[in-house]
Amino acid sequence: MKSHTAYLTLTTPERCAIVNITGRVEAELARSGIKEGLCLVNSMHITSSVFINDDEKGLHRDFLKWTERLAPYAPESYDHNLTGEDNGDAHLKRTLMGREVVVAVTRGALDFGPWERIFYGEFDGRRAKRLLIKIIGE
Repeated sequence: MKSHTAYLTLTTPERCAIVNITGRVEAELARSGIKEGLCLVNSMHITSSVFINDDEKGLHRDFLKWTERLAPYAPESYDHNLTGEDNGDAHLKRTLMGREVVVAVTRGALDFGPWERIFYGEFDGRRAKRLLIKIIGE
């Protein structure tokens, strides 16, 4: 069995954003040479997310509005912010949207459903954050 590890660094100018990273993951899959296996993608930061869904801008706005309703940016509202930070909401948003995805690799391609794509969700942006891509298989 082979493995391939890569890291992406992302910085968003906005505090909250959704970025399609499918092409970057596919490029790493091509570099790996793996034809059958699994691809893990995860955010290595506790205020950002990786998830799979549809690449539709209205849906992305809905995700951002939904997470804001459930965990609003309100620095005075979170005990975590007593540590001097103001990102308690971002930790909760990451929990809602998830840490990682695993996608099957079949015949050298990510084995998606018809509309599935991989996204990076940023909830405390404006600084560089790393994502891990780990591909294993043959």
